[in-house]
Amino acid sequence: MTDAPPADPIARFVGLFEEARSLPRTVLPEPTAFALGTVDERGNPSVRIVLLKHVDDEGFVFYTNFESRKGRELLGAKRAALCFHWQPLEVQVRAEGPARPVTAGEADAYFASRARGSQIGAWASLQSQPMTSPDALDRRVAEMEERFAGREVPRPPHWSGFRVVPERIEFWKNMPSRLHVRHLYRRERSGWSVQQLYP
Repeated sequence: MTDAPPADPIARFVGLFEEARSLPRTVLPEPTAFALGTVDERGNPSVRIVLLKHVDDEGFVFYTNFESRKGRELLGAKRAALCFHWQPLEVQVRAEGPARPVTAGEADAYFASRARGSQIGAWASLQSQPMTSPDALDRRVAEMEERFAGREVPRPPHWSGFRVVPERIEFWKNMPSRLHVRHLYRRERSGWSVQQLYP
């Protein structure tokens, strides 16, 4: 790959994302999945898979329980790292930057679009906390179903989203002989700079 990389990494990501989403689910079951890395107050890292819900020039958006481990760490460190790996495309995209809560309006709109069962689950799950018994979650789900019977389920105050505003985005493309192509974008005042890295 000797062609000059595109100037806009967000547009480049969106193009790859749409290509990944166009693949059959039997080939790529969950193209929105990515690894999210956070750190606690002592610098201990933690990684888990979450789902991308929106991307634009402002960044990458996902939703979670703010009282979960990842929620607490994001609110504390205010930074995150992401890694998308679309094996069928032989492509990886990494991004790093500040993590900021989305607006209440954004969170409300997305929560309203979720299936009712997922809305109930957001109230019922004490995410990341120990369960007192194997049926504790089932009992809490039943309690919430009764609590919100016959009416819309509002967004819990502890449930919202984060937008990771990328300062760095790296694109990796698999190549023969492990001579992979890597392009690193860095956000600057005037836009984005880009350079190719050794594999």
